[in-house]
Amino acid sequence: MASTVTTSEDSAAASRPGYGRLLRTRGAWTFLLPGFAARQPFAMLTLSIVLLVQHTTGSYGAAGAVAAVTGVSMALFAPYTGRLADRHGQRAVLVPGVLVHAAAGLALTALALNGAPLWALFAAAVPTGASVPQVGPMVRARWGVRLKDSPLMATAAAFESVTDEFTFVVGPLLATALCTTVDPSAGLVTEAALTLVGGLLFAAQKGTQPPVATTADGRTRVRHASALRVPGVRVLIVTFLGIGSVFGGMQVSLAAYTESIGEPGLNGVLYGVFAAGNMLAGLACGAIAWKVAPQRRLIVAYAALALAASALWTADSSLLLGALGLLVGMCIAPALITGYTLVESLVPAGARTEAFTWLTGAVALGQAAAVTVAGQFEDRLWDGAGFLVPMGGTLLALATLLALRSRLAGAPRGRTVARGMGHREPVAVD
Repeated sequence: MASTVTTSEDSAAASRPGYGRLLRTRGAWTFLLPGFAARQPFAMLTLSIVLLVQHTTGSYGAAGAVAAVTGVSMALFAPYTGRLADRHGQRAVLVPGVLVHAAAGLALTALALNGAPLWALFAAAVPTGASVPQVGPMVRARWGVRLKDSPLMATAAAFESVTDEFTFVVGPLLATALCTTVDPSAGLVTEAALTLVGGLLFAAQKGTQPPVATTADGRTRVRHASALRVPGVRVLIVTFLGIGSVFGGMQVSLAAYTESIGEPGLNGVLYGVFAAGNMLAGLACGAIAWKVAPQRRLIVAYAALALAASALWTADSSLLLGALGLLVGMCIAPALITGYTLVESLVPAGARTEAFTWLTGAVALGQAAAVTVAGQFEDRLWDGAGFLVPMGGTLLALATLLALRSRLAGAPRGRTVARGMGHREPVAVD
């Protein structure tokens, strides 16, 4: 029977769940710094593809379609990558992955610059997306090993969201600057190089990666069922699809808007403001000792996000668009952080990397769909029509979340679930 005694350390963590205490966790910095370097290129990928392909084809629709293929490919392969990492170790998956990604990204760049047909760009986009290194989920899984059931898990989720969003402040600015002032291909080439270097540095940190469970004779233990079998994870996937629609819709629509007013360099600034709002809200969320249940926090945060996203298409000036983008970003962070926090209570440790990659993949899939639809809207309808996509995506996801919110209740601590995925330690079999 699980102990119900609360230690003084846990009490202190609960009362002071701050970033300072989190960052004093033993071994944290050994994976945080290379992890940050390895995930930085992720924020550059979609925008770099959009800017390169739009330059070579003259169509936002074509650019959005190629970027969408990359996102769909990533979304489909990311959970499989997470499952392999749970079973065989993160390093075994990450090293070949970054090598393939760098090669595929450079191939896509060469094809675009040489005027290859659209089908060839699609073909190169598939391995580019499929091999995107899932560093964010891997870092979150390492936090899970270090903190286990500590109250600091919510702070770690907030910290990771802030880190992600900081990359989305720097990444779009860097991609835009490289593509508009150096060369249209410079963003994607830089993304490939940073992925290779950062990914290999992160993979070298073997001491902090989650252990792979094996029997006494070295054989792999019986594995947990797929994280997708947990009903709450499926609800979170739909929720994160809506968040992805915001990212994708904003990327294409902001690029089209700044192009239409003759200020393409403003794109990175506006997207950076949007990401900065996300980052600032994430910092605040991680510093608060929440007493409201995470299920309720998610619903409130998501309702605010849907409301803010619904106003984007009404913006008629850069200043108003920047203000609304900041507000939307501030609403995204609480929803993302709470969703990732819920994974800790819904999914056993042996399947959490996979669960995190399902959520990351859902964001990518929502982003891919939004990039495609928003690109078509911008080409075929009026300037700014692409902003209808974040509104539609978040409203549909909010309706699903409200209808299925009861499935987000996790199993009580210390109990073993008799069916589905419990928290029981897997046993060895011959």
